[in-house]
Amino acid sequence: MLCTDIARDGMLAGPNVALYRALAARYPGIAVQASGGVRDMADVAELRAAGAAGAIVGLALLEGRVSTQELLAC
Repeated sequence: MLCTDIARDGMLAGPNVALYRALAARYPGIAVQASGGVRDMADVAELRAAGAAGAIVGLALLEGRVSTQELLAC
């Protein structure tokens, strides 16, 4: 399931980790893809720890805040 926090989408203000943690806990059989607010690899790691199966990193990637090499290693 792709879940986009539209209040954070494109803002580079950090993801709504509590939202994705709640979704992962409530629906453990569904792979949740987090979208909105990712700034850097620390955000990606935090989302993974919260139970997100993946993350959309569009603007962070575009602006060079994360690299494809870092993402592949994660």
